Amino acid sequence: MSKLKVAVIGCGSIAKHRHIPEYALLPQVELVAFCDINEERARSYADQYGAKVYTDYRTLLAEVKPDAVSICLPNVLHAEASIAAANAGAHVLVEKPMAVTTAEADAMIQAAEANGVQLMVGHNQRLMPPHVKAKEILESGKLGKVLTFRTSFGHPGPEGWSIDGRESWFFRKPEAVMGAMGDLGVHKSDLIRWLLNDEVADVAAFVETRHKEGTDVDDNATCLLRMKSGAIGTLIASWTYYKGEDNSTVLWCENGVIKIGTHPEDQVIVELRDGSIEKHKVGGISTNQKQLTSGVIREFVEGILTGTPPRISGEEGKRSLNVILAAFESQETGKVISL
Repeated sequence: MSKLKVAVIGCGSIAKHRHIPEYALLPQVELVAFCDINEERARSYADQYGAKVYTDYRTLLAEVKPDAVSICLPNVLHAEASIAAANAGAHVLVEKPMAVTTAEADAMIQAAEANGVQLMVGHNQRLMPPHVKAKEILESGKLGKVLTFRTSFGHPGPEGWSIDGRESWFFRKPEAVMGAMGDLGVHKSDLIRWLLNDEVADVAAFVETRHKEGTDVDDNATCLLRMKSGAIGTLIASWTYYKGEDNSTVLWCENGVIKIGTHPEDQVIVELRDGSIEKHKVGGISTNQKQLTSGVIREFVEGILTGTPPRISGEEGKRSLNVILAAFESQETGKVISL
């Protein structure tokens, strides 16, 4: 069987730490082209994998005709690159947030459908073992209904993560459009929707630039969410957790509480009202300091090879994006936004 020909468009940190090494682990994949506006960056990977180098993704799509692409570009380019790739007949894995407007997300979904290709969004939190375990426990029914929750994602900011440090596109509003909310908040809106098997009904939010100098993208957000089921909770995204990363979720339920990512060894803790406590060591949640395999690439590739539609589809990505967009609207208007 011939290998799946994959091109990586954008060779920054997410490509370096996740996409490229995870494709390289899969024997059914051949990395055929790398694209970056910084040609040297693309060349270093092309030399390593015997692939072609491009600085313009349109030329790459026309000349290489890859079977699939990873789009690891600044947020504002996600839609146009995804649509171009779909129109070139390539399956698309796009980083989150999938787009910066609902209209863009719709156009991406339509392009994939029109061309008969898959569109998957890199919402990796659904695949992290503690989150998978927590969902299994919730679905068992032992905790009963989720009543309230908090979910947060914070770290010291992209300057320590991005390949360009403080000069990164993450801080430039025309390219990023959104800051901590696009980077971290959208992960948590996706996670809470998936964990609770529920949709967000209402959003009220403070989305602000609290501390990062010289940028007008948001570095902190605190959101109030009400789910369709009636569950209420908070979603927090922050680039100013200077004393370490937090990616934790606590769900208070009828019969007890489930804590995810609150303890270094016991990644999932269930405390029931009858006094019993369960602790699960199920593998960590990936952090910027400690990169663990995300599972996203494997899921994308297997979906293409088996013809299985992606679980983390464009439609799913759009619903998670809409929560974040509602938070910005709430900040601007001072109102509770209904979805």
